Amino acid sequence: MNEQENTKLVQKTYKLFKSGDIETLLNMYSDDVSWETPKVENAPFGGKISGRESVGEFFTLLDETEENLTFETKEFIAQGDKVVVLGNFAWRIKSTNKEYASDFAHIVTVSGGKITGFYEFFDTAAAGRAYTAAQAA
Repeated sequence: MNEQENTKLVQKTYKLFKSGDIETLLNMYSDDVSWETPKVENAPFGGKISGRESVGEFFTLLDETEENLTFETKEFIAQGDKVVVLGNFAWRIKSTNKEYASDFAHIVTVSGGKITGFYEFFDTAAAGRAYTAAQAA
């Protein structure tokens, strides 16, 4: 696939995520996809995982623990087999009812018409504060 086709594929995955169609989204990933998100204090997920099934479990945990308030992609920048996605999002942590917002950068790798890699950067300190329950005085 060329850079334009890679960009269209990645754009489609973001549309599927925003629409909540996780089943179709997961079919866009390779069986052995490499997925890495930063570890966030008190969050039940983060770090490196591999495989489509593990990514599905990530999305399940995300849905169980966070409510998406906004999710906006701003730019898709392709070079070779990589597509960098820049945007911003805001989430509410269900257990604490706290919210956080952040810009994000995602590095997505495409091979053979499938997503084979995903790496995420965002404000983990803000997310960690939202996951932390208020301390009693």
